[in-house]
Amino acid sequence: VQLMESGGGLVQSGGSLRLSCAASGFTFSNYAMSWDRQTVGKERELVATIWQTGEDTDYAEAVKGRITISRDNANSTLYLQMNNLNLSDTAVYYCNTKIFDRGRWATYWGQGTQVTVSS
Repeated sequence: VQLMESGGGLVQSGGSLRLSCAASGFTFSNYAMSWDRQTVGKERELVATIWQTGEDTDYAEAVKGRITISRDNANSTLYLQMNNLNLSDTAVYYCNTKIFDRGRWATYWGQGTQVTVSS
């Protein structure tokens, strides 16, 4: 299983970014996918989840209305469209999924992509 994030960077407050996560090594369309984020000194927090078909999604209260999770099952890619960014969105963003493999569930993470929002 490999998850590779991209699209992070430096953006001004109020700006937008689109993160991508390229997945391989498993049947992407069979599994829910999530984005989490972590700031230095804080615990990792769940940002958004999307279920297998993409029709069902769930968001943390802090990002509702500003962030949209989506997926392209044909190309095994997960996205996170982030609009109206603010300073509190600064974090390393990780895509992740739980896979049932060899008799057990295991969580897999990408290496993360840094998002920095400046004032």
